[in-house]
Amino acid sequence: MVKLEIDGREVEVPEGSMVMHAASALDIFVPHFCYHKKLSIAANCRMCLVEVEKAPKPMPACATPATNGMRVFTNSPKAVAAQKGVMEFLLINHPLDCPICDQGGECQLQDLAVGYGGSASSYLEEKRVVFHKPMGPLISAEEMTRCIHCTRCVRFGQEVAGIMELGMANRGEHSEIMSFLGESVDSELSGNMIDLCPVGALTSKPFRYSARTWELSRRKSIAPHDSLGSNIVVQVKGNQVKRVVPLENEAVNECWISDRDRFAYEGLNSPDRLTVPMLKQDGQWREVDWPAALEYAAHALRTVREQKGAAAIGALASGQSTVEELHLLGKVVRGLGSGNVDFRLRQVDFSLDAARAGVPWLGMPVAEINGLDRLLLVGSFLRKDHPLLAARVRAAAKAGCKVSIVHAADDDLLMPVAARALAAPSQWARVLAGILAALPAAATQAGGALALPEAIAAELAGVQPTEAERAIAASLVGGERKALLLGNAVAQHPAQAQLARLAQAIADATGARLGWLGEAANSVGGWLAGAVPTDGGLDARAMVEQPRALYLLMNVEPDFDHALPGAARAALSAAESVIALSAFKSDELLELADCLLPIAPFTETAGTFVSAEGRVQSFNGVVRPAGETRPGWKVLRVLGNLLDLPGFDQDSAEAVRAQALPADVAARLDNRVSGAIGVLPAAAAADALERLPEVLIYSVDPIVRRAPSLQQTADARAPKARVSPATLARLAGLADGATVRVTMAAGGDALVQLAADPNLADGVLRLAAGHESTARLAAMAGAARIERA
Repeated sequence: MVKLEIDGREVEVPEGSMVMHAASALDIFVPHFCYHKKLSIAANCRMCLVEVEKAPKPMPACATPATNGMRVFTNSPKAVAAQKGVMEFLLINHPLDCPICDQGGECQLQDLAVGYGGSASSYLEEKRVVFHKPMGPLISAEEMTRCIHCTRCVRFGQEVAGIMELGMANRGEHSEIMSFLGESVDSELSGNMIDLCPVGALTSKPFRYSARTWELSRRKSIAPHDSLGSNIVVQVKGNQVKRVVPLENEAVNECWISDRDRFAYEGLNSPDRLTVPMLKQDGQWREVDWPAALEYAAHALRTVREQKGAAAIGALASGQSTVEELHLLGKVVRGLGSGNVDFRLRQVDFSLDAARAGVPWLGMPVAEINGLDRLLLVGSFLRKDHPLLAARVRAAAKAGCKVSIVHAADDDLLMPVAARALAAPSQWARVLAGILAALPAAATQAGGALALPEAIAAELAGVQPTEAERAIAASLVGGERKALLLGNAVAQHPAQAQLARLAQAIADATGARLGWLGEAANSVGGWLAGAVPTDGGLDARAMVEQPRALYLLMNVEPDFDHALPGAARAALSAAESVIALSAFKSDELLELADCLLPIAPFTETAGTFVSAEGRVQSFNGVVRPAGETRPGWKVLRVLGNLLDLPGFDQDSAEAVRAQALPADVAARLDNRVSGAIGVLPAAAAADALERLPEVLIYSVDPIVRRAPSLQQTADARAPKARVSPATLARLAGLADGATVRVTMAAGGDALVQLAADPNLADGVLRLAAGHESTARLAAMAGAARIERA
């Protein structure tokens, strides 16, 4: 530790700390622009000049190492004169456009100019002009004349997002921040550059000129689009959400949020919003009041139960629904005598349900990812599925963590990858078996010893590890802090159970922690709330393959949200009644449903999400519900009352939450599964083509799909049918760029563009689900064919 004195106060800081860190430890403010606690030190702006005893001139606090016995003065006449001099330089070319600047009211330059700026400038020359820069649909760079070249945006791209999309060109007065070759900024974390910009050179394009900062009310909430549970601040004007920014929480999202969490709010104000209950009568939709709609729903449920039995009722819910909604949905269904309720819509293999020791979760606190030494990612589109978890893994890799992947696609994770094994999804079990079989030899080579349990060794008899599998095994036997994380493509895999058992065997053998990354905001909360089948009830797959007479849908659009959209559409079409609780009225719901009940999205209701790490986070509505919209938990509670079911007397979301969640959530979290590994799959046929399960980053839920700005990004473009060059060579008469018809063995077809992708395993078709162009394919995964359109 180093002991020094700042403004007469002593402080101790770790060796290697800068004066700025020491000042922060004493809560002494030193004016600055380029310094940021999460970024490297650039010392560009010189605004943080302070007086250091015996130093011949003022020193930058952000770049001056703290030393024993140092005496620093942050507010002495010498320091203040230096800071005022720097401020005058910074304002030489800055435009005098505070009255119309979007950053006005929350601008660091404006704030510090009040304290350190002069009333007049010594400079009479003309101010320079920098032309606007195109940066895509999310970031506006219309007023780059304001830029003071702090390079925060550049450093964020390099150090946190992992990709340098902005840089500084030219020198001196001609310096400009720009994107390379005028390209758009496409990082899934790019919106954080807006928050980092201290002067209003980079602003939010969707929010721009829609409100003044002092007109906005600020309310805390939780992001609903992935399993991280990012803390956010929702900013509201006139009962409309105008902007979403991060709320700092070091244990979860640090001080960042993903673009999906930042800009998806636009979907809340979509023309598709369902604001009045609607009933379909004689094929025509008409708006009704709540008593009529709820009585219709209750009558339909009672009638089906009496005529077809309770088992003819099924409920499908989205993992983006709150714990309270999922709990009461399950309670309604079970109160009627049915066990058919499920929120795991994109899952097809449910054979692990009876073999689980507890609720699947991340297996560790999110913050511990940064400190890992070894990490194996299986079936994860990490950057797109979990952008901020990817940033943590990137930080761990920079600190020396060896990251390995098992996948069908070698996506650029924007970090060093120690070893990779690429194979078609049906071969992932063989790959994991190869890694498991290679562990004893890898441990011996590393100077240790490792023996597999006899039962597992017997099941692996005859498995010959490949070079890639041996490399991954060698990585896993080293290090102390290790993890094996299973991604969305494993959760959606037809052989999920076998992959989970193999992963557990690898984790047990190496001492690694096993975790599920989790797809949705309530991938853990749905289990805890009881939105899974009980008493022999049907799961999400069985409910559409064995059609029910009546379906309750909660925040679901089956064409985009179900693993088997073809079977789901057919089952719903044939049902006597489909009652949809939804915030939106899509063409699909208008076609399939006969009762639409408008429920509130996360900004208009109180609720709870349980993140992948098991963190319970509750939130309140930030705006009044639109039109006749009601919170989903209230709708379900009243429905329970109309059906004369016991236990529907809750008067608040808190009361529902107390019933829904166990007293000790942590005690319920357990990834262990029982059972043998089973027979490993045969090698794939040379001409076989398998679809890789994937959902586009901006297609994951109804709100995101309706956010106009996100739908204009590169990541939202219509998916192409991507195959490896070797696979393309086997497709007779087809060339890169051709329009082709893709068909699934399960049924359905899609017309898409064909593209060669050298980063794919042979025999793999990468074609994302959750998009209008692929919605008619009957299954997210499985055997596929490509033919000329």
